[in-house]
Amino acid sequence: MSKKRAATPAWARKSTLVLLVAVLALAVFGTTTQTWMTVTLDPNQVGQSGAAQTALEVQGSKAATAVTALALVALAGGLAAAIAGRIARWIITAIILLASAGIVAAAVTVLADPLAAAQGAIAAATGVTGSEAQVAVTAFPVLAVVAGCLLALAALLIIPASRYWKSRTKYDAPATGGTAAASGPVDEIDSWDRLSRGDDPT
Repeated sequence: MSKKRAATPAWARKSTLVLLVAVLALAVFGTTTQTWMTVTLDPNQVGQSGAAQTALEVQGSKAATAVTALALVALAGGLAAAIAGRIARWIITAIILLASAGIVAAAVTVLADPLAAAQGAIAAATGVTGSEAQVAVTAFPVLAVVAGCLLALAALLIIPASRYWKSRTKYDAPATGGTAAASGPVDEIDSWDRLSRGDDPT
């Protein structure tokens, strides 16, 4: 009698892990739509062009433009991992890890020097570059850092978790004898795989 397949742990389920990566990537993206910094300008320094607007709210997408793009990359990678082969999963995991590192680095840069991150928004509003201003940072850059770190941890789970995922292609399936391959229920995908190997699934 053949041994029963070990039950997949909850953390290793494909649907759970892919959903986790997607939620964390969307969480990072969501932070960039919110205000990361509130800038209070000095009317004496910006002149008449900025006198009418002495307070600016800078969204994350403007303070750290890379974060938005990297979050979308991580989201696409998480979805692709659900259908990728074994080697492709390693590549996708590396891409998500690099995207996560970029997200954390960009958000930390904003936290380390918020005035420098706000200069683009200040220049766009006043036409003056290099202006001094008071910058108040909100909680959203910190949330982006936390979500980016969690995203990296979720990506690291893809490789060990994928060992529990059912193989759908002849390239990922472990080598088995003809008798073992013929045992068990056969679906349409398995039938095509067997036909491609020269086997008759009937």
